[in-house]
Amino acid sequence: MTVREMSGASLVLGIESSCDEMAAAVVRDGREVLGSTVRGQAAVHGPYGGVVPELASRDHVRVVSQVVAAALAEAGVAERELTGVAVTAGPGLLGSLLVGLSFAKAYAYRLGVPVVGVHHLAGHLAAAEIADAALVPPYLGLVVSGGHTALYRVEADARPHVLGETRDDAVGEAFDKVAKLLGLPYPGGPALAKLAERGDAAAFAFPRPMADEPGYDFSYSGLKTAVALAADKHPERAADLAASFEAAATDVLVAKARRAARDEGLARVAVVGGVAANARLRRELATAARRDGFALFLPPLALCTDNAAMIAAAGAQLLARGARDSLALSAFSRVPLSQRPWAEA
Repeated sequence: MTVREMSGASLVLGIESSCDEMAAAVVRDGREVLGSTVRGQAAVHGPYGGVVPELASRDHVRVVSQVVAAALAEAGVAERELTGVAVTAGPGLLGSLLVGLSFAKAYAYRLGVPVVGVHHLAGHLAAAEIADAALVPPYLGLVVSGGHTALYRVEADARPHVLGETRDDAVGEAFDKVAKLLGLPYPGGPALAKLAERGDAAAFAFPRPMADEPGYDFSYSGLKTAVALAADKHPERAADLAASFEAAATDVLVAKARRAARDEGLARVAVVGGVAANARLRRELATAARRDGFALFLPPLALCTDNAAMIAAAGAQLLARGARDSLALSAFSRVPLSQRPWAEA
């Protein structure tokens, strides 16, 4: 008797390849992560100080089948037991997306199971939901990553509604670029946060862009410029520069999230994406939650950065509602979270 027959469960394979991680995971009933494998590319892109799209997609081609096999082995699930395949269809680097998408469609076709395309940000929000069953809509979702900075109102029976988003750079991109400016190794965000631990967050009075302006939009290009100018004058104060930048960048996120939760009357706030792993941001949000009285949901660190468990979970929700995609499913480099332009059901 198979795992599926014993449990009557849905067993969804998720595949995520939107940028420089190739990931696969198996999730049961949309919540229980049975196995998850992530293959990063820090060694591939490190010499260049950032992601090189062509190298990312080439590496994905080399390892995708191995990553999927590893996730299935960790889950103790045979191919024939899968009930569906979920794959990131966008947004992201087109070359990287197409590798995972092509594999997922072929794999689902061979197994005779449905395939469904998942929006990358819907996956990030699902990461918070699978981490804590107490997170149920409606809630405020703050998505903070290398490519995205946005606030969403998440409802049970509607697509997430964007309340505000960055007008230029994403906060994660700002972390990486400031890290490179300070001579830190790739990936820059974690390296900058580590350096900031040794610095004085009040050493430089960097601006908090749009923190006090009406609405919930963000901007980080001006903050990057301010850090660059200060670094030219004080190159020897890298730790203070890092700490002051980190404080400015995260203060805006906390301020906007607090205001949005209050204005929207939402008692639950979920913070997802790679920057949700930042220790200072997590501390400041926890303080805000105690002060304002909202429940804060932060995924474990492994579910903050790109992974396939979140894609499998989001895909399981879609499959349960009857969503299916054909083999014509394609990738989108840019697409709002409120849309699934590839959807056929």
